[in-house]
Amino acid sequence: MVRNCTIPRRNKAPNPSCRTRTILLVDMDSFFSSIEMVEHPELVGLPVVVGADPKDGTGRGVVSTCSYEAREYGIRSGMPISKAYRLCPDARFLPVDMALYQTVSARIMKILRSYAYADKFQKVSIDEAFLDVKADDFEDAAGIARNIKKEILAKEKLISSIGIGPNKLVAKIASDIQKPDGLTVVTPGVVQEFLDPMPVTKIPGIGKKTEKTLKSMGIETIRDLRTYDVRKLVPGFGKWGYQMHDLACGIDESEVKEDFTVKSVGRELTFDEDTADPGVILDSIDALAGETIAALIETGYLFRTVSVKVRFEDFDTHTRARSIGFMSSDLKLVADISKKLVREFIGEKKIRLIGVRLSSLRKADTRQTSIDEFIR
Repeated sequence: MVRNCTIPRRNKAPNPSCRTRTILLVDMDSFFSSIEMVEHPELVGLPVVVGADPKDGTGRGVVSTCSYEAREYGIRSGMPISKAYRLCPDARFLPVDMALYQTVSARIMKILRSYAYADKFQKVSIDEAFLDVKADDFEDAAGIARNIKKEILAKEKLISSIGIGPNKLVAKIASDIQKPDGLTVVTPGVVQEFLDPMPVTKIPGIGKKTEKTLKSMGIETIRDLRTYDVRKLVPGFGKWGYQMHDLACGIDESEVKEDFTVKSVGRELTFDEDTADPGVILDSIDALAGETIAALIETGYLFRTVSVKVRFEDFDTHTRARSIGFMSSDLKLVADISKKLVREFIGEKKIRLIGVRLSSLRKADTRQTSIDEFIR
């Protein structure tokens, strides 16, 4: 029998007359490298690495993503490209083609929207989205998920993994269980049984630093967190202590909805290995700037403020920002400002994460007729 939470719920109880939510999280598998294999069928079955130029093992920068065949050699996203080359010099190394990936993503999101109930759709990133679907039961929802997978495969020749649950938290975690080409259904009656054995890091928002603090309190699994006295979490974590406990109890009442007010656009990269190499760091800033500008253009905005985020090996985290006197979507400008801001931190300590973010946004002139006019 699944054990209930040890304290009363803090959240308002849902209206019993409301329909049971059936949430899907659709996550495209190895998205960038899979698209490259569609474009280049001769790559199918080979280890494919998308990222910086390895330059025969002397290249700087990192792996953006890689195929499952490449992962068998130990290659991972965020890994220095030179290490990826050493692990598998015969892999096919390809540059990031963000314009292509954005185009394919737009077509896939259009497919997913057609399955959402009452426009309950939320794009999470270029390769994943939540859907609240109208289903008679979870078996019916599984049928809808299979149809989604079939349609994406037929139209785009790409595979996806889908998690189904009574809320966004469960659907998100479920989507990662049986990759690639997975389909995992978690019905309301087995949510706690599903969550309890997992490490606390499976809960979105619990990273390495929080994990370390929780571990010092004897909390390693979601069950440990669920059965822990929430009053002892609050002094160290504040409101986040309550929220973590709710999530450990499988409680997530957040709605599936799009936020049409875009406040900022950004991308982050966690290095596979902490690094102080200026070349790796600056080359990675170039890649992040490109991805961020692509996302900005897709949303139809211009920016005025560029920010960088740096997290050191000891999890000490800093941000720096610079605003310009005009609205822009210039890639070179973003890259140049970001590099200038991040240079302040190079050489101090090894870095584990960097990020680039654009804010102070404004909608671009809708009279613009070509995306090329945004890039100079």
